[in-house]
Amino acid sequence: MGNPGEFQMRERLARTLMWLTTFIGAWLFLQFGILQLTDQAEPEILALLVMMLMVVELFPLPIWRGSVTVSFPIVYVIYTVGGLPFTLAAFGTIAAAVNLLQRRPLRIALFHPALLIISFLCGYWITDALFPLLPYGGVSTVARGMEHFSLFMLPFYMMNNFIIALLQVIQPQSYGFQAWKRKLVQEINSFLISFSYLVLFVVVRIENRGVIDAFSYFFFFSPLVCFALLSSIIANLKKEKAKLKALFSISSELNKKIAFSDWLTFLKENLQKFIDAEAWILWKRDKEGWRLCFASGLDNQKIDLVDRLPEGLDNMRMLTVYHDTAKASGPAGECFKKEVRSLLYAPLIIEKELVGMFVFGRRRTKSFREEDMQAAATLANQLAVLIKTKWLFDEQKKRLILEERNRIARDIHDGVAQSLAGAIMNLETAQRKFNKLPGDSFRLIQESTEKLRRSLKEVRESIYALRPYPTERVGLKTAILSKIKTVQQETGLQFSLETRGLEFQLSPMVEKILFDISRESVQNAIKHAQCTRIEILLSYQKENVLLKIKDNGKGFSLFQAMVKARKDPHFGILHMNEAAEKIHASLQIDSKPGAGTEITLTVPRMGIEGRDKLDQSYVSR
Repeated sequence: MGNPGEFQMRERLARTLMWLTTFIGAWLFLQFGILQLTDQAEPEILALLVMMLMVVELFPLPIWRGSVTVSFPIVYVIYTVGGLPFTLAAFGTIAAAVNLLQRRPLRIALFHPALLIISFLCGYWITDALFPLLPYGGVSTVARGMEHFSLFMLPFYMMNNFIIALLQVIQPQSYGFQAWKRKLVQEINSFLISFSYLVLFVVVRIENRGVIDAFSYFFFFSPLVCFALLSSIIANLKKEKAKLKALFSISSELNKKIAFSDWLTFLKENLQKFIDAEAWILWKRDKEGWRLCFASGLDNQKIDLVDRLPEGLDNMRMLTVYHDTAKASGPAGECFKKEVRSLLYAPLIIEKELVGMFVFGRRRTKSFREEDMQAAATLANQLAVLIKTKWLFDEQKKRLILEERNRIARDIHDGVAQSLAGAIMNLETAQRKFNKLPGDSFRLIQESTEKLRRSLKEVRESIYALRPYPTERVGLKTAILSKIKTVQQETGLQFSLETRGLEFQLSPMVEKILFDISRESVQNAIKHAQCTRIEILLSYQKENVLLKIKDNGKGFSLFQAMVKARKDPHFGILHMNEAAEKIHASLQIDSKPGAGTEITLTVPRMGIEGRDKLDQSYVSR
């Protein structure tokens, strides 16, 4: 609804239809109900039926933006026992009381009973006009009773659904075919249940030769009341289950996307499943102030123009609802379009720190209920943890980058810079001694040349270290396979690489360590094992990622190897263990002289695969 003028016109037209229906229904309620009430002959039966009607109306079946009940059989029986005035008075009063108990807006609380009064009178008048015209001869009493309540039911349901559908079409809120279809199915189910129960009522009433007392009505309608009660409870439980399922899905996916930038896209696409709203704004608060994360269904041009917005959001620390934005809308009221009539503020607070604000908007006044507030609070808690965690990750990443820069600076200062300075000093000394002591000059030039070669090698190693790792360029499996082909061409050994399970994304640090350990294991086997075949297994399991390197070489004593590793500065068993600990993995080496060697690296899946930032935090420890 992009045209504000069209929206306002349709909004006024819908309100006019509602108040016109309310006025007509109230007039009919007084004219044909309250003003014509008389003493009733069977007050016990009527009192019982009214109480049952109250229960059925209190527990309707929820449908899209409304509810449906199976109360017509009870209303029809009240009509047959107490007459039209009493039925209208009881039906209208109970419908209004139920709406007020459910804290619905006043216009809804008055519109709903008025619509029921109009629909019931429509059925009464059509039945009163057409029923005498139906042929009576040869028709059984049961069939005659079915014809009567059928003529009553059809206009009642048709008029009720016609006005509701007309109102939904006129209103500016979207009312698509699927929503209409869901509502129609529920109404048809209600009609069929009511029709079946009235058929049973007519048969039992005619076949019963004795007096029908209050106990008979109680036992007859108790199953219908229990059905309505249980159906309503089950429907609400299914609704809550769907919300919990949506919350679990959103929470799980958001936790997986902590280190990625598409978490907002996922949230926007799935938010409607958890909480029904027509407009949202999510702000994030950091050291620099408030920043807009995303907005939907809003006039986005005005969001950044609200002067007191930051101050207002800073002062809002509690879950707050504004039921009518025309009276009060809070600090973010100007950020929404005028048709948004209700606002729900859900602050994102973790450890007493305000990290964000989520604001939900709806077009109807007083439309946020207690369950909506609980859902918003739950989602706000989840997002607060997410935003705080992302902020900690970003801070850790900045700190790691700074530490890495400082390390590179120290390495250059202590290594290349010192070598270059020494080489320059030697060359300057050689230049001064060249004429008098050519032998010393030649020696100094040789020393300088050697230092420059070492410096060049260090520079090249640093440049190579800064390049993307093989696993980052082509992935773990391809990097291992490429390394195998290179080694196979150089040595002529037989290799086999087997992968199992469904491959999933691993973090760069995990892939790097897996590749390093596989490479070093292969190199050690080539150097020391005197093997002819090396088997590599990469298995993606439900709980772990398994890397196994096995050779058919001569094997070794693990104890002697550990003693030697403590003295060997190169990448050996101790360094393999240290690398495995960085990713919380376990390294197992099985070998004995004459039996080959098997190295197994088991990396647990911790639900954070694909995230490089958390891996970096492990590396820094």
